[in-house]
Amino acid sequence: MSVIREKLSEINVDYSDKNVLLIDSSGNMRATIYYMLRELGISNVKAITINDRVISLIAQNDFDVILLGHNASDSITGIQILEEARFRGYIKPSAAWICMTSDSSQEVILHAIDSHPDDLITKPFSIEELKYRLDQIMRRKKSLRPVDLAIESGALHQALQICEALIDRQHPDYDHLQLLRGTLLLQLNEYEQAKQLFDAIYWQSRDKEAGLYLAQAYCGLDDLDASEQLLQELISNHPLLIAAYDLLAEVHERMGDLEQARDTLKQATARAPLGIPRQMELGRVAIQTQEIELAKGAYRKSISLGRHSCYRSAEPYLKLANIRRMEVKGADDATQEQIEREIDGLLVSARKKFPADTESEVKAFLIRSQFAEAIGESKEKERFLREAKLVNRQLETPVDLDRELLVMSGDAVPVLEKPAKPVAEQTEAKPKRLNPEMSEKANRLGIKHYLAGKVGASIKSFGAAVDFDFNNHAAVLNLAQLFLETARDDKERRDGRLKMVDRYLGLVERRVLDGELNDKKILLKKLRSQDPGELPSGSLGVLLK
Repeated sequence: MSVIREKLSEINVDYSDKNVLLIDSSGNMRATIYYMLRELGISNVKAITINDRVISLIAQNDFDVILLGHNASDSITGIQILEEARFRGYIKPSAAWICMTSDSSQEVILHAIDSHPDDLITKPFSIEELKYRLDQIMRRKKSLRPVDLAIESGALHQALQICEALIDRQHPDYDHLQLLRGTLLLQLNEYEQAKQLFDAIYWQSRDKEAGLYLAQAYCGLDDLDASEQLLQELISNHPLLIAAYDLLAEVHERMGDLEQARDTLKQATARAPLGIPRQMELGRVAIQTQEIELAKGAYRKSISLGRHSCYRSAEPYLKLANIRRMEVKGADDATQEQIEREIDGLLVSARKKFPADTESEVKAFLIRSQFAEAIGESKEKERFLREAKLVNRQLETPVDLDRELLVMSGDAVPVLEKPAKPVAEQTEAKPKRLNPEMSEKANRLGIKHYLAGKVGASIKSFGAAVDFDFNNHAAVLNLAQLFLETARDDKERRDGRLKMVDRYLGLVERRVLDGELNDKKILLKKLRSQDPGELPSGSLGVLLK
């Protein structure tokens, strides 16, 4: 404690203007931490319990600090809130996220780390400990605010330039700045520069985070042998560095060694079993290596974990149904009937739980088609295949049916390269349920941010509006306008911005719009047909409320 007090004397952070959100399901713990914060001079504190409205509150407000309590007994846990906020792009680099938990078990801690909070603190804690943690984070956030704001607005090249201008060995956050610079280089696909930077950092400090980034740079340069060797070393020295297992599995697969990829993912899920994406990856690779029982276990685990997770989807239900479909060959009549009932149950569950997921409906018809073929019912096979094609034609992005059938066969299928997501696009995710009221509020907040000159914040708010209600055409058109304006003003990111404009205009292309909405659509389509560099400066139109 004396060491902490000594360090505290060196830091003086003014909290009088900080906006803090305190989330904890325990009323007693909430009250205790609330009064701790008031003692630290923080007057603007909103203290709430964990519920399904927390995410919308985070999306619509600019909090400087979010203290998030995790209690495993909650129906929606703190880590699930953290995970969803990260998934939807609501975690701003300039805000401080601190995860508070009384459960210090390995699987909980590793699950929290997957969503990258700024700090983890074990409950109960003293006011001195809380102040020390907050001071360290807030001092760093303040010194790096120009970089963080550039990242929030999607201007990664600008963020990199600011970062490089700040780097000085006398800077109190010199080491962190170097790591941040390197991660920006990775995001910008500047792998050679990133390699040189992380190579110097890692071999001097043996910092595990720098080592992981160095392995990513090797992957970007297709030096898979070097990446594999480094990742093996990292895992040997840091067996709980789960991100190293994830990357190593990817490296093994790219090298054509699916068995090694499977075994690496198996080790990772044994240590950190609460992550759905990792379980789904294990299931996929296990099927391709004919480890059927292992795949079943991974998909069942994904379903059980997905009750309140942002990663909840129809996919594990479909995967389990397809595994049972693969097991029908050679089965007797009674077993075939049992398998058919199980497949029907899984596909019906997927349809009921995810009625808006039309892509999963296509896959379900393909599974039924393949099952009918396996039991010799050719007419049924063709009927279900026609249904799959009919539904698929209605999708904005149709499923590659031939590839999907190859995936269903259980054979090894090359992983398609995933295109890099534009930063602003990361704010978008399929909503759990429509909420027109929240959508309107988020849209109005976006206009407020825009008028205040906060373009990055306005894009996030409009994205949240579409997230809450994809039929909010005003928000969709507002997004199209903002991306068109940023495409005009940022030559380096112009192509990506224009793709986003086309995407949002495409969402309303076939919709019958009235009045201002239709006028706005016509205007934006006209402006989109022009050279972006020749568009008039300033606002390209009145944002729709």
